[in-house]
Amino acid sequence: MRVLLVGAGGREHALAWSLAKSPRTEHLFWAPGNGGCGDGAEAVPIKADDVAGLVAFAKSRGVGLIVAGPEVPLVLGLCDAAGEAGIPCFGPSAAAARLEGSKAFTKLFCDRHGIPQGSYAAFSDAGAASDYLRSGTVRPPLVLKADGLAAGKGVLICLNLEEALDGADRILSKHEFGSAGDTLLVEEFLSGEEASLLVFCDGKNAVAMPPARDFKRALDGDQGPNTGGMGAYCPATRMTDGLVAEAMRTVIRPTLKGMAEEGSPFRGVLYAGLMLTDQGPKLLEFNCRFGDPETQVVLPRLESDLVEICLACAGGRLDPEHVRWRPDAAVTVVLASGGYPGAYATGKVIEGLEEAARIPGVMIFHAGTRWENGRLLTSGGRVLNVTALAATREEARMRAYEAVSKVHFDGMHFREDIARGA
Repeated sequence: MRVLLVGAGGREHALAWSLAKSPRTEHLFWAPGNGGCGDGAEAVPIKADDVAGLVAFAKSRGVGLIVAGPEVPLVLGLCDAAGEAGIPCFGPSAAAARLEGSKAFTKLFCDRHGIPQGSYAAFSDAGAASDYLRSGTVRPPLVLKADGLAAGKGVLICLNLEEALDGADRILSKHEFGSAGDTLLVEEFLSGEEASLLVFCDGKNAVAMPPARDFKRALDGDQGPNTGGMGAYCPATRMTDGLVAEAMRTVIRPTLKGMAEEGSPFRGVLYAGLMLTDQGPKLLEFNCRFGDPETQVVLPRLESDLVEICLACAGGRLDPEHVRWRPDAAVTVVLASGGYPGAYATGKVIEGLEEAARIPGVMIFHAGTRWENGRLLTSGGRVLNVTALAATREEARMRAYEAVSKVHFDGMHFREDIARGA
C-alpha cells in the first residue's frame, strides 16, 4: 500500500518512522516533509494546508491511506475531501475537528454533554472583556485563550488583573493571534498536574494510548513563556490506570457519544489535555490529532502495526485487542533555536547527530530542519526531538540527555529538567 503522510514537524517524523515499519507500507510519501526525509520516506513539495493538491496527488499516485499529522488540514476538511475521492484518511471530518478548531465550540459541547471542565466566559468585544475582568466576577490567576488555531501559542496564564487586561487587549484589540483571537475565552485556572491522554477512535469505539506528560514552558522549573512543547515522557507518573479509566468514562466516551449524536462522529486521534484535580480529571482542551511532542514518546512504545490501526479507525472497525504496547518508558527532549518561542534565527549548522544516534535506545526525530549543499541546517523554532527508550523512566532520561550532549548548533537551548523527579 502507498501511504501519504501530511505535515512537517517532529510529530510527523515520528509518524513517518512508525508508518515506514509497517509491512503494509509499500511506499511512504511525506508532504512536505523535513530534514528527516530519506529515513524511509519520499518528500513531496505540497504544503499541509493545500487540501486539493494533497488529494489530487494521492489520487494520481494510487495512495491507499492518508495520515494527517497537524490540525490545520483536518480543520480545512482533508478527510472529507479524501473520502469523496474514495481514499481512506486517518483523522476526523472538518465538523468533528471543531473540537480543536474552536475552543468556544468545545466549551459549549462539554456543557451540553456534562463533560468536566473549568468555568469560563467568552467575549468578542474588547470592552466587554475588560469590564468582565474588572468586575471581580473572576479573580486571578486565570487563563486567557484565543478561540481558534494559534499553533499552540494562543494561551496566556495571567497571575494578576494587569496581566489579564493586557492579555485581553493583545488578543482582541491588537490581534496578536490573528483571526484565531476573534473570540476570547476567559477560563478558570485549574490546579493540579497536567496529563495528556491520546485515544484512537473509530467513531464509536476508543482505545487509550499510554498517558504522556509534556512540558509547555520554555525554561526549567516550568518558567518562561508557553511553547509548543519542550519535552515529554511516557507513561505519565500520576496518570494511573484508575485515572485513565475515569477519564475514559467522564471525558472520552461522553465526547464520542455526543459527537455521534450531533452528526459528527469522531475518527482518528482524540487528544485530551487534562488537569488532574482533587475532584478528578478535568478537560483543559481537546486536540484532534497526535500531540507534539507526545507522539515522540508514545509511538516508540507501540508494538502493533500503525497502518493497520489507522485503516481500522478510518473504517469504523477498531479492535482493542489489536493495539499493543511495549512496557518500556520513553523520554524526549526538544532542542530549540535561540530565542524560541520568540524571534529566532535559522540556517544554523547542526552537528553530532550520528554520534547521538549510536547511543542504545535513542531515536532523533527532526522538526525544524532542512538540507542545503550537503549540510543539515535549522529551519524552525523547535529543531530536533531527542528521544530515548529504556526499561525505566530514569534510564530513558539519562540516555536522552547523553544524546543531547552530542548535538550542537549555534544558539541551541533546551530544558534540563524533562522527566526529572517525575
